[in-house]
Amino acid sequence: MTALLVAPRQRLDFFHEGAVDLPRPLTPAMAWGRIMADPLPGMRLAFRVRDAISARFGVARIGGFSGATIGTPKVGDHLDFFLVEAAEPGRLTLTARDRHLDVMICVEGGARLVITASVVTHNLFGRAYMWVVGPAHRLIVRSMLRRLVRGL
Repeated sequence: MTALLVAPRQRLDFFHEGAVDLPRPLTPAMAWGRIMADPLPGMRLAFRVRDAISARFGVARIGGFSGATIGTPKVGDHLDFFLVEAAEPGRLTLTARDRHLDVMICVEGGARLVITASVVTHNLFGRAYMWVVGPAHRLIVRSMLRRLVRGL
């Protein structure tokens, strides 16, 4: 399967793909659920800081990841602040869109888990936001994937 992107690759302002081989296959929803059930230390604080700064620019507060169990997501469901745009046997596609940026997260499951993030920014605030969040996102995804493998 090929990851879905929020826009054609040449139009993206941010792209990152993290992957890990799993000791046993997981569906995308199972992998997402396990990763989000136990957020990385410091994530709650990071989301509070994000919300406090972003709210000054008219961006809705997102609160972070709740750790709630998800079951089988369906198109139109919300997983925390993400909208489920597609839920296929091997791929889960989530989006968050506002006036500053469009984000798409594509989770592909199986024996190899691949998480792809693609972003298009719409204005100066979106570009500044991704200038800070982009490098952190890479580290966060890498850490989340390592924790997932250790927990299986």
